[in-house]
Amino acid sequence: MALVLPRLTLPCLQAAEALAALTAASPDELAGLLDAAHGERAHGLAAVLETLADRALVWPDGNGLLRMAAPLRSAWGAPLGLDAPLVQLLAGSNSDELARMLAKLDVKPAAHRKEQRLAALVDHHSDPARVGALVSKAPAATRELLERRAREASDQPGLIMFGSPKVDSTPAERWAVERGLLIRDRYRHGPARMPAEVALALRGADWHAPFTPVPPGVRSVPVTASEVEREAAAASMAFAAHAASVLGVCAAAPPARLKAGGVGARELSRIGKAAQCDELVVRLVLETANAAGLLARDGDRVAATAAYDTWAEREPADRLTALLRAWWALPLTPGGSRDEDGKALPALAGAAPCGGCVQAQHGLLTAAAQLPAGEGAANPADLGELVGWLRPLADELHQDATPFATLIREAELLGALALGAVSPIGAALLTDGVAGNADSGNDADNADNADDAEALGDACRRLLPAASGTARFGSDLTAVVAGTPSAHLHALLDSAADRESAGAASVWRFSPGSVRRALDAGLGPDALTADLAAVAVEPLPQPLSYLIHDTARSHGRVRVVSAACVIHGQEPALLAELAAHRKLAPLGLRQLAPTVLISRTPPGETLAALRAAGYAPVAEETDGTVRIERAQHHRAASPSWVPSPRPPGGRPRTRRTDTRTTKPGTPVDLRALAARLRDAPQEVPEPDPYDGRPYASDTEEIIAGHARNLSFTDVRQLAHAVDEKQAITIEYVATSGNTTVRTLSRLGLDAPYLHAWCHLRDDERVFTLSRIHGVMPT
Repeated sequence: MALVLPRLTLPCLQAAEALAALTAASPDELAGLLDAAHGERAHGLAAVLETLADRALVWPDGNGLLRMAAPLRSAWGAPLGLDAPLVQLLAGSNSDELARMLAKLDVKPAAHRKEQRLAALVDHHSDPARVGALVSKAPAATRELLERRAREASDQPGLIMFGSPKVDSTPAERWAVERGLLIRDRYRHGPARMPAEVALALRGADWHAPFTPVPPGVRSVPVTASEVEREAAAASMAFAAHAASVLGVCAAAPPARLKAGGVGARELSRIGKAAQCDELVVRLVLETANAAGLLARDGDRVAATAAYDTWAEREPADRLTALLRAWWALPLTPGGSRDEDGKALPALAGAAPCGGCVQAQHGLLTAAAQLPAGEGAANPADLGELVGWLRPLADELHQDATPFATLIREAELLGALALGAVSPIGAALLTDGVAGNADSGNDADNADNADDAEALGDACRRLLPAASGTARFGSDLTAVVAGTPSAHLHALLDSAADRESAGAASVWRFSPGSVRRALDAGLGPDALTADLAAVAVEPLPQPLSYLIHDTARSHGRVRVVSAACVIHGQEPALLAELAAHRKLAPLGLRQLAPTVLISRTPPGETLAALRAAGYAPVAEETDGTVRIERAQHHRAASPSWVPSPRPPGGRPRTRRTDTRTTKPGTPVDLRALAARLRDAPQEVPEPDPYDGRPYASDTEEIIAGHARNLSFTDVRQLAHAVDEKQAITIEYVATSGNTTVRTLSRLGLDAPYLHAWCHLRDDERVFTLSRIHGVMPT
């Protein structure tokens, strides 16, 4: 069910929800509720029921009624905003209570048994005319209450907790409860509930459940296959070049992780500036590379893995194929940079998997593929509404001004979507093998999946040319590479020039500083010239050759060496003797000038070694003066009982006496001590990480293993709330680093995540246990 339900279209879900509200209904009754009894809507409903029957979700029984699979029915807590049917709400009532309701309605059952009385009550409330006539006779306050409750969505209560306050009925509500229009718990806990039959009757014959059998229209324009391929090739080539640049920057200088997790805005800006691309591209590359195993967490940084080195040596088409496969199965939208409050989100934050994001990716390409052949969406943003119709359970980003705007932009950057149409890359992604159906146990299916997966590589190789190993050098000290440069050419130009742009063509510019960087790396001017000439399409221009040799002539004229200390003197022969002395070899002496030596050993040890060898060196201060060495005399502090000497010309010092008295030791009664030790309890609790206090339940032990920021009391309180289905308030640190206080209910533990209804966001949310920093009772 978890695999089928997200792939159903909007009309399939609408029809299934309406059938779940009716419990059991004929096709005509379902058509009446959906206003699909005639015309195009009737044909749409027939197609929907056929689709649901093909998936064994809805089928007709022998009595002409439509039956639904139980797991599908449980997908809605309150279908169409309706509460449970009357039979379910009155299941706990006794026969006398039903008799009193029928007496108020002036209805006589066929027999005076509970089953016949309940059937008579259900028959009465299922007739909209009789319910309408009954409500018209109700007091004005009751009539207003019932009409309001019928329009509102059902607020179905959860478990009834013992000790919760009882709710007293108002006169208006009491009138409806006495006649079964509202059902109250026999212990009067929680609000009265309106049966589904009564709500449908009060909504009137003109009310119909939503049903959209026709997909939203997308305005299209003619596009040729060659135009789509050309646009997709340009986009995919640019993305492949950007990906190589971004990952190259991360490999050279791994980005730092925030304390709350993920790569923050400052690091993303640094990477984007170095790689010459915007933040969306950086996020897309980082997330897909992390999913492909090219990047991994390394302490407080995100570093390249050994798989990156292999990836960097491959052809551009193979590089892009690896990133496309990762994006197609990625359980998040990489371009999501803002949360629901508009605050920045880090990349690689390790958010909980989002199945709706995967459905959004698949739904986008499916929507584009449904356009007529030879046509593309005039405005790609219009595809967002069609995605919402094809995949109604797909997740949208809060930052999007139009539906799925960020996802559409990602597909265009990757070359899967071009000119509003599916490109050859997008068509290959839509095949079952790449979509993740490679787990089949059938050998023939696995072979087909392998062929489908290979289709993606073939599409990328057809659109992306092989890596370029040559560059065109200009007299303006630039180097231009058409297409994606090979790993060797990329490394060579990065070592000797500064990149100015990347994409379908990459441009590097040489300068004295960039050439000096290559010379600092160990390349000589002749070797550098030879390496550049080997990759040049034409002979190197003279300005570049002059720049290299002019920079080399000034390179190294001033040198910097590290030394622990310097030895100098007036006699060159004495300094030469010190440098050649065998006993002084451990000092690491090196002669820089006839009268100057440097030592790798600190000054104190160098002085001691020279003196041990029979020389008489002296130490100098930083200003060149001779440092005078005096012997240090160490003295112990005087004991407190020794009187201090009288200061000259002063009064004798008085010493404060200690007025405390020491009590003599109290004798110990050994017999009494032995009796106390003998009578002490022998039971010792089983030790555990919380100072010897045992876990109260398995839930508590699981939460304690993941919620490392919680105290023992907080862990026990949260575990109790999960086990007892109670609401709880937590202090939570989001992936953006912001701390919020949230009240949660409907708790579900799926370590390391906590699924709950967030009252702050009024929506279902997934919380990471390690980000919970405090627990408070609601």
